[in-house]
Amino acid sequence: MNTLNDLHKISSTFSNTEKMPVLFLGHGSPMNAIEENQFVAGFRNMAKTLPQPNAILCISAHWFTKGTKVTAMEMPRTIHDFGGFPKELFAVQYPAQGNPDLAIATKELLLPTEVELDHEWGLDHGAWSVIKHLYPEANVPVIQLSIDYSKSPQYHFELAQKLSALRHKGILIIGSGNIVHNLRLVDFYNMDIDNYGFDWAIEAREKVNSYLLDGNFQALIDYEKHGQALQLAIPTPEHYLPLIYTLGLKEKQEELSLFNDKLLGGSLSMTSVKIV
Repeated sequence: MNTLNDLHKISSTFSNTEKMPVLFLGHGSPMNAIEENQFVAGFRNMAKTLPQPNAILCISAHWFTKGTKVTAMEMPRTIHDFGGFPKELFAVQYPAQGNPDLAIATKELLLPTEVELDHEWGLDHGAWSVIKHLYPEANVPVIQLSIDYSKSPQYHFELAQKLSALRHKGILIIGSGNIVHNLRLVDFYNMDIDNYGFDWAIEAREKVNSYLLDGNFQALIDYEKHGQALQLAIPTPEHYLPLIYTLGLKEKQEELSLFNDKLLGGSLSMTSVKIV
């Protein structure tokens, strides 16, 4: 997937490394940032298997924009893009540095797609609430790439492929969202029941997992064609498209594995993906 031209664009800025894994993290509630549960333990355990990255590029469900943007500031702010949660959650700061050079390299790799260098956004909770469990000392620079809401899943899959060269420069690419994500139907009274899902959510999870493990990514790109269960699981695309970015970066010989693979509250899934 890499071309010599892609590698040349970033060779002067970042040294070569072993190829980094790619992740999709089911981020769930912002409260996962401060609670102790099986899912945050899953993030920490998975992080122990990762090489130390030079930087992180995160595609979060919570930066859904017209056009494509990348954060290019030296110190991104911690964005508390939610309401109705305890003050302890709003007090959390994740003071990771940005990486303007990586932002510029990302912009160049994605040409001819026009990418805006953004100096206003920062790190939303789709990024910091999970990355803080991987790197609690905030000692790895983080940038975010936005998701263009006007484009199709196929477009996003192909755009992700252009980022492949970053994996050979010590850049950990993370998609952050949720595969099954229907907030209108969440059963908040039964959030504590382990692996609890409505029938349609169970069907959607099983179908998606089958496609993932079989390498049938085209079915995942064309999810709208694959039945009522997936339509209920993905009523809007913003939490699903980060998965498509992760899949776009998988190379043929690589292995895909699942972790945190459980349903929550009837209509959410925490399923996460590692590609290595």
